Amino acid sequence: MVVHSVVRSSAYFDSVTLMLVQREVRQLPGVEEAGAVMGTDANKELLRDAGLLTSEAQAARPDDLILAVRAGSGEVASTALRAAETLLVQRREIAATGTYRPKTVASAVRMLPGANLALISVPGRFAAGVASDALAAGLHVMLFSDNVPLEAEIELKQTATARGLLMMGPDCGTAIIGGTGLGFANRVRRGTIGIVGAAGTGIQEVASLVHRAGAGISHAIGTGGRDVSRAVGGLTALVGLAVLAADPGTEVVVLISKPPAPEVAGRLLGAARHLRKPVVINFVGASVANDGPLHGAHTLEEAASQAVTLVTGVPPHWHEWEALPAQEAGRLAPMQKLVRGLYSGGTLCYEALILLQRYVGPVYSNTPLDPDYALESATRSRAHTVIDMGSDEFTVGRLHPMLDPELRHRRLLREADDPEVAVILLDVVLGHGAHPDPARDLAPVIRQARERARRDGRWLPVVVSVCGTDDDPQGYEAQVAALLDAGATVQASNARAVRLAGLIAQAAGSKGSPRPPAEIPVPSQPQALPDPTHVLQLLSGPPRVINVGLELFAESLMTQGAETLMVDWHPPAGGKQKFIDLLDKLDA
Repeated sequence: MVVHSVVRSSAYFDSVTLMLVQREVRQLPGVEEAGAVMGTDANKELLRDAGLLTSEAQAARPDDLILAVRAGSGEVASTALRAAETLLVQRREIAATGTYRPKTVASAVRMLPGANLALISVPGRFAAGVASDALAAGLHVMLFSDNVPLEAEIELKQTATARGLLMMGPDCGTAIIGGTGLGFANRVRRGTIGIVGAAGTGIQEVASLVHRAGAGISHAIGTGGRDVSRAVGGLTALVGLAVLAADPGTEVVVLISKPPAPEVAGRLLGAARHLRKPVVINFVGASVANDGPLHGAHTLEEAASQAVTLVTGVPPHWHEWEALPAQEAGRLAPMQKLVRGLYSGGTLCYEALILLQRYVGPVYSNTPLDPDYALESATRSRAHTVIDMGSDEFTVGRLHPMLDPELRHRRLLREADDPEVAVILLDVVLGHGAHPDPARDLAPVIRQARERARRDGRWLPVVVSVCGTDDDPQGYEAQVAALLDAGATVQASNARAVRLAGLIAQAAGSKGSPRPPAEIPVPSQPQALPDPTHVLQLLSGPPRVINVGLELFAESLMTQGAETLMVDWHPPAGGKQKFIDLLDKLDA
């Protein structure tokens, strides 16, 4: 086998285009592996793991495009690289044809009467500038992009608050506004339960469980995970609480996040306690006591259950597939003791870390609960490990795993080959904007992983939670059926899946270390809330969206009937950082 690569200086292509080209090249005769990525450090490490990193690729800059191929001969590799470049040119030409697309947010606002929200998913180092332009144009913003500097987030949110606008994100994966799902969002019925979440997949898990219990969602406002940090101060979460408090269609509010900074938790609980509506609080891994209108929940499933019960008066019941931990553990080889979790959802990963330690003790992660259990490299597991594969180190210059699961599939096979692994834990997240058929892609990998373990004399349980509904484009029941057919054990919620995986490992000999969750005190003084007037107007109907970035988000919005206009965005100054810095100085 030989590896050839080419590097194209300052050649920007969006992550979806690169993923599709990579897949097409990989299928060419004689090609064993292919890569089409931007030259970030994270992508170079991934190329190295795939055996595709050449010295030329190693020298590439973050703005450069790397095309790499491993093939049976140099001639085949060279032909495949030429094919990759041809495919990229063709896709750019296709994108340039058809309906005219404005080049800027300002011109898009002039073309779409009544535009009121910008959905932005451009690379992180350009995202703050686009979001600033959107706020200047009077638009509310959902900033899907991650890797945005903290100081930029603070400035954007302060600007939005001063103008009465809603600034969701950065790193806001999910929102539901006026019945329209933005970013990664499940198709759920309308109802009277509103959600404010510094947790994208947390919102999805609660919304899906509420739907499957027969209730519905009024609106779901995402904030981005850093919103509840001391530096940001919960600015968007407070706006979200104010808006849902004033919204006549919301009867119960659910507030979800990882444990906020103490002073931010005080602000949020001080606001929630005085909303005049019941508020279910799930600060994942922390405890909030029931206090008047406040109802503490320890898991996302419990938060959904309490909200449904408050609205309907009837506790929900979700289907549970039979699984016997002791029976599964009895089929393991003596050395199989370890749990390996590979998550696409950051909040689901965090909940798994919290719950799993009760059964197996400390768990290593790239997003650990304790810095002492931080992995040296996110690409290498150690002891019990749970990985957030949607975190920044995996998504710089490439798609989120909910869209492109390739890295997780590779990692699953590698974990399956570890003779000490007793159980593998996965999430599958459905909905708008996500992979069109994730179970179909994952099922053969699960079969292959279990078969490789079987040939090695080992039994390998694979436990999966599916976050979604039967109204989602992928279909909940069909996804579950595909996973069951592949030999996976499917659970109705993430909490149940983690509990099962933990019990299997515990029965195999792992020892837990249960720690009581920290209790967050509820302040008696009320917290002043921002004026929700302008944001209430946004919630009054389906949003009219300016989409900047991933075209698949625009397609998702249009299938939901939302008026959407796509901006033909390209990096300023061709993406060349020295020229961008010069332009910034001139603007200043």
